Amino acid sequence: MNNIYCTVSSLFTRGPKNLILSATAFLMSSPLFAEAIQKNPSTLSISLSDLDDPNSVAPAIKILILLTVLSVAPAILLMTTSFTRILIVLSFIRQAIGTTTMPPNQVVVGLAMFLTFFTMSPVLEKVNERAVSPYLNKAITQEQAIDELINPVRSFMMKETRETDLGLFYNIAKLGKPQNPSDVPMRVLMPAFMISELKTAFQMGFLIYIPFLIIDMVISSVLMAMGMMMLPPTVVSLPFKLVLFVLVDGWSLIVGSLVRSFKIYG
Repeated sequence: MNNIYCTVSSLFTRGPKNLILSATAFLMSSPLFAEAIQKNPSTLSISLSDLDDPNSVAPAIKILILLTVLSVAPAILLMTTSFTRILIVLSFIRQAIGTTTMPPNQVVVGLAMFLTFFTMSPVLEKVNERAVSPYLNKAITQEQAIDELINPVRSFMMKETRETDLGLFYNIAKLGKPQNPSDVPMRVLMPAFMISELKTAFQMGFLIYIPFLIIDMVISSVLMAMGMMMLPPTVVSLPFKLVLFVLVDGWSLIVGSLVRSFKIYG
């Protein structure tokens, strides 16, 4: 009894970081835990051994493909949707106002995600109508479903990609001029789309910076005229920039401009 009391007391004196690990080690080292394992043995194994029935291998391959897609999902989201432009513009707003940590990163990324779902909803509806639903109803094959899934995304990316950016990668790859948008390979379209999104986002960020830069310059000139050169201008200009942003309903203006900047809503 004294040994158990000493062991439990030591668990709580090691601090909250080691409490869970210490408790787990204590339970696993007890005789009751070992006896429970012997009475109820359980094993988990994943095997891709040779099977005569192809239907037995198909579920394992589907799980492997699903895990692979989930691992590259963030990259796919960045490369083929409006997420990049929205996130960069929202970050520019935070930097221009001067509140480097407000809103927090979680709020900025969350807002960018929801705006991405909103702007991409027409594309997602087409994907569901032409690819997902027919495939689930076994009306089309898997290859046809993939083609129907790529077409709406390709159309969205082509509308937002500049011809000069496409020409850059065509010249680098030394490819012939495409006859129609469907001839543009995805390996060329994806980087061209990313460059176009970055350029558009930086252009919007420059326009966002202008009114806040004017406020900083005015406040700095006033402080120098008053002889208060030791006072940082950003400390005084921050409340004025916040008031200006709130009075003009800045979030509605920025979000509205962001959504309308995509040709699907423009």
